[in-house]
Amino acid sequence: MVQRLLPRLMAALLAGLCIAPAAQAGLFDDEEARARVNALRNETGSRLDKLEASARAQLELANQIEQLKSEIARLRGENEVLSNDLANAIKRQKDFYVDLDNRLRKLETPAASTEAPAAAPVAAADPAAESRDYEAALTQLRGGKYKDAAGSFIAFTKAYPSSSFLPSAHFWAASALYQLKDNIGAAEHYSRVASQWPDDSRAPDALLGLASTQQARNDNVGATRSLEKLISRYPSSSAAQIARQRLKK
Repeated sequence: MVQRLLPRLMAALLAGLCIAPAAQAGLFDDEEARARVNALRNETGSRLDKLEASARAQLELANQIEQLKSEIARLRGENEVLSNDLANAIKRQKDFYVDLDNRLRKLETPAASTEAPAAAPVAAADPAAESRDYEAALTQLRGGKYKDAAGSFIAFTKAYPSSSFLPSAHFWAASALYQLKDNIGAAEHYSRVASQWPDDSRAPDALLGLASTQQARNDNVGATRSLEKLISRYPSSSAAQIARQRLKK
């Protein structure tokens, strides 16, 4: 009897020994799967964080690009103004030499006349002094001496009321006063440029400057009107591009 049961007991014991490692292996498989799931979850979270950081960086870069576009448009407008000023200065200098040459020719070949001499005409402004005073004021403005520049440009407008530089002088006087936070004085000169010389190249920038002085005084209604007038009169100007951006904000 014992001899018959002994083979059965041995078989059962062997079967138990085989089942135990299989169960333990199943337990290890579950733990490994959970570890892999956790690792995948952590990796996915890290990737999402990187994507969010990249999106924020791209948004910030887009904002910086828009700001740079606005600044480039403003600088382009100022460059156009300065280029036009230089062209006018060169033209005035040439006109001065032509006028001087004509006067010398008349002195060399005076015409005889028996008539009584006419009254002496009012002396015209010296073009050389005019150009020199204008350039001196412009140099002060470029050097950041806004108070001196404002005084020099205003004095220029009084000393040379018929000067071709007059629109520029009023414009730069306004710009210097605006830097000094004299918004009322700046608005006066900006308005004069826009109203008296609407065809001048500075007129669009003068309206833009006028709107800036109005905004500084919290006159949002007036600023909006000035910007709308700028866009209506000078739609293709660089100042109009800045005006459209301001109106959107």
